[in-house]
Amino acid sequence: MTRLDDKLARVRSGGYRRGDFIIADAKDGDMGPSLTSSGPHRDPDGSSSRHRTRPEFLDQIRAIVRQDALDIMLASASNLERLIAEGLFRDSAVTPAIRANDTTDIWMMRGATYSRDPSRPFRTASLSRAREIGVDLGLYSITFNNNIAADVASLEAFAAFRTDAAAHGFRYFLEVFNPNVESGIAPGMVGHYVNDCIVRCLAGVVRADRPQFLKIVYNGPKPLEELASYDPGLVVGVLGGGAGTARDTFELLAQAERFGARVALFGRKINLAESPLDIVRLMRAVADGEVRPAEAVRAYHAALQTQGIRPSRPLADDLAITEPVLHEAAGG
Repeated sequence: MTRLDDKLARVRSGGYRRGDFIIADAKDGDMGPSLTSSGPHRDPDGSSSRHRTRPEFLDQIRAIVRQDALDIMLASASNLERLIAEGLFRDSAVTPAIRANDTTDIWMMRGATYSRDPSRPFRTASLSRAREIGVDLGLYSITFNNNIAADVASLEAFAAFRTDAAAHGFRYFLEVFNPNVESGIAPGMVGHYVNDCIVRCLAGVVRADRPQFLKIVYNGPKPLEELASYDPGLVVGVLGGGAGTARDTFELLAQAERFGARVALFGRKINLAESPLDIVRLMRAVADGEVRPAEAVRAYHAALQTQGIRPSRPLADDLAITEPVLHEAAGG
C-alpha cells in the first residue's frame, strides 16, 4: 500500500489522526487555462515578465515531489509520462495522478468565453494509455448547474467514465464544482445543492465504482460538516480556488480540516506562491496542527527573507483574509 492508501484506510476506518490529512498539488492547469497555468517566472526582486516554460514547470514539479511533503501530484498525462519515464516517482511516497477529463468550464484560455456556458463533458486523456505509463489514479470533474439537459449529459458521461475505469483497473477521485453559470439557486443554498447532487449521483454507484475521495469547493463550515458527517466512508476534500493571500491558503486548510475535510488539493495557491516549496512545507505543518494559520504566514515571510525573495505583498497584507467564505470561522 502507498502512503495515500494507508491514510485513506485510516480515515475510512475512523482512525484518522492529524498526520493523516492528505495534501495534493494540482499541476494540471495545462488542461484548462493552458500555457499561462505554468505560472509566472519570478526574478529575485519579485518581478515577472513572462510565464514559466514547460521545462521550468516540470522542474517545479520535480522539486515538490522530492520534498516529500505531499501525498498526490496531479498533472496532465503528457507531463506525467515524462516524469515517470525519468524515474521521478520510482522511490517516492507521492502518488502520481492524471486529470482524467477536461470539461468545458475549465477552458479558460486567453480570450475564450467557453466557461460562460453550462459545463459540457469532454475527455482528452486515455485511461488505457495512462495505465501503460504507470498511472492508476485520476481526477474526474463534474459540474451541476440546475440545468436538466446539461446535468443529464454530464451524468451520462460520468457513467461512461466509470465503465471505462472499471475495465482498466483505474481509480479516481471526484471533483464537483459549484455551478459555473447562473443557476437560479440562492447563494446561501449553493453548498447544500452541491451536497445533494453528490449524494444523489453516487447513491446508485456500488463501492467498486465509487470515488476514492471528493474534491469540492469550500462553501463554509455548515455545508462541509453536513457532507463530511453524512457518510464516514465518503472522504471529503476541498479545492483551493484562487491564489489569494498566504493567510487565505493556510486558513482554508485549517478550516477544512476542522470541519471534516480530510484532503486538500491546491493548485494556484501553490503554483503562484513566491516559494512553492515553503508554502507546501507550511501547509503540511498547518494540516498536522503544528502551527496556526497566522503563525504560518509569519514563518513563510521569514523564509522568503532568508532566501532573498521579495514577497508579492507586505506581511500585514498577507496576513489578511480576503476570501469571504473564510471570515465566518477564522482562527488565529
